[in-house]
Amino acid sequence: MALKLTHFAATASFLAILLVLRLVPTVVSVPITVPLETSKLNSWIKSNMREFKDVSAAKSIDKALLIAEDKANVRVIRVKKDGTGDFKTITDAVKSVPSGNTKRVIIKIGGGEYREMIKVDRSKPFITFYGEPGNMPRISYDGTAKKYGTWYCATVTVESNYFVAVNIAFVNSAPAPDPRKNDQQAVAMRISGDKAAFHNCKFIGFQDTLCDDKGRHFFRDCYIQGTVDFIFGNGKSVYLNTTINSVAKGLGVITAQARETVDDESGFAFIHCKIMGTGDTYLGRAWRKMPRVVFAYTDMGTLIDKQGWSNIASGQTQKGMYYGEYKCKGPGSTPGGRVKYAKLLSDAEAAPFLSMTFIQGNKWILAPPRL
Repeated sequence: MALKLTHFAATASFLAILLVLRLVPTVVSVPITVPLETSKLNSWIKSNMREFKDVSAAKSIDKALLIAEDKANVRVIRVKKDGTGDFKTITDAVKSVPSGNTKRVIIKIGGGEYREMIKVDRSKPFITFYGEPGNMPRISYDGTAKKYGTWYCATVTVESNYFVAVNIAFVNSAPAPDPRKNDQQAVAMRISGDKAAFHNCKFIGFQDTLCDDKGRHFFRDCYIQGTVDFIFGNGKSVYLNTTINSVAKGLGVITAQARETVDDESGFAFIHCKIMGTGDTYLGRAWRKMPRVVFAYTDMGTLIDKQGWSNIASGQTQKGMYYGEYKCKGPGSTPGGRVKYAKLLSDAEAAPFLSMTFIQGNKWILAPPRL
């Protein structure tokens, strides 16, 4: 009798398990880390950067973002220089967005050059700058630190959260700096808001081109040009499949990451990027006490100095610096000549920097709009 009961119980348990399995929705396995093979990169991006309609029921997405991106809430504003849009200037379009905005506002910008100094303040989240890929608009201004201070000289300043830019060129048109003079910084973009994404954008300038100031940011298929410290700040950001072009005539420095303490989680992760251009260029320098920068799967040109990294002008010890490289290639990738405080990362050490979880991207990164 006991044997029959045991058999009956086992059968019931098995049937219960089958029932549960039938009720659980199938989950597609998505690779967590970015693949080494470039041939697999596009499929990885599609799996990790989904359309809004595919994630609208996902509990992992930020609730405020789900509301803002709902099709019924999205608003499109058109900017045309010839006056055929809603506004002639981007500045006026931004001004039209109410403070405390909770809905996605897409500012579709016509082709051409817009000479404007634009600020998107913190009260206006969920704004998108959108341009046509074949007719990319250029937002340019010649602000410099000498006139405005480094913090306020950016052509475009974004302090709000959930900002998105697609097919936009951000340009600081100030001339190349004179190395004998001070206050030559000329910022094209300062991004100070959290959870911002840039798709197929250009950042063009010389010294201090892109101020990746603070917050979590995602740059994909972008182009960044400069001479010294042209990617700087205390952001926590992923740069994916992005071209980095040094136009330095002498000494060049790509990054000046501003991490200050061990508890600070900020840092820059460059994945599947290409470094090209001129000058005797370093991957980064220690602008602050404990910079954290990693280059992975990156093609480095001959411009990269054999030492790779520098602590020039920092006055800091090397103990807190986190400079890492992982499976990079090209003539500028010379691990044997690197400074002692740089690291060739192991698989385990590199893994946290090779995933969108580094910036919690699963909660806020969506595929760019298609208009």
